[in-house]
Amino acid sequence: MKKIDAHLHLVNTISGFNGNGRLNALGNGDAIWDDGTLIHLLPEAYGDTDFTAEAVINMMDEEGIEKAVVLQGSLNGYQNYYTWQSIKKYPDRFIGAFSVDIFAKNYLEIIRRHVEDLGFRALKLEISEGGGMHGYHGTTPFKLDTDSRVSQILDFISDYPGFVLTVDYGNYDQISYQPETMAALAKRYPSLNFVVCHLSFPHVEHLERLRAALTQWQGIENLYSDISAIQDIDGDTIFPFEKSQKVVRMAKEIIGAGHLMWGTDAPWSATFNSYHNLATWLEQTDIFTEKELEDVFFNNAQKVYFNKEAVKSIKNAEDIAMKS
Repeated sequence: MKKIDAHLHLVNTISGFNGNGRLNALGNGDAIWDDGTLIHLLPEAYGDTDFTAEAVINMMDEEGIEKAVVLQGSLNGYQNYYTWQSIKKYPDRFIGAFSVDIFAKNYLEIIRRHVEDLGFRALKLEISEGGGMHGYHGTTPFKLDTDSRVSQILDFISDYPGFVLTVDYGNYDQISYQPETMAALAKRYPSLNFVVCHLSFPHVEHLERLRAALTQWQGIENLYSDISAIQDIDGDTIFPFEKSQKVVRMAKEIIGAGHLMWGTDAPWSATFNSYHNLATWLEQTDIFTEKELEDVFFNNAQKVYFNKEAVKSIKNAEDIAMKS
């Protein structure tokens, strides 16, 4: 069965940042935050201090995965330019999103560069309190559907066909948690596609909370969710992940298989569960029919991220990003 990993990260140089400070590479896949917190960021055998396009392609080939959507996050540090280089080098394997800190003075200029010069047609906003903007700009909470900076961004990108806004807003106990704003924005900007990362951070012991979030998205055609890292979120490490099966069943019932995308959130998630298990667990369940599995594994991500406008735009972009 054809597969697209709809949530994956490339790491040229570990440069993470969040409320713990900066992330510093130690080798052997390990890293340390400025506050002294240690993490094992990279799976063994795929890189000591990086997770390159070539390493990822080898990993994907081992599992028969055709393509991947490369997203950005504060954990690894924004890898915008390396992502662009990798897409240009391997256009049949990767498409991707760039990220921007909307608190940066020149955030609109940064967005224009990535959209107009580099040809990106997807933007990832990592706004979670745990690992995103609400963690290092925590004194100034904001809502996506009322923040003027976000409005400026959406007004700008809505002029570009095939554009996707992908959002990670974190766990329910974080001030950044805002599933209702995704429904509002999707209705307000029908020309855009919206993707929520990690199925709104589900917990099997709180299914009604997940139901409340997903019900707000029901029937909204341009709103999707990936199901990456849901094993990590719920501490699900026994294959084929019974907790994850329960939350995905609910998601199918409420928003439908046509609005779900399989992904892994590698590399970090591949340190908790093997990439092989993350790539194959859904096939060991009866959640989806064969046709629905084709949608979740491939067709939905192909339609949303690998759309013709996105592929054409980044293919035609020239390398004019380096300023003298």
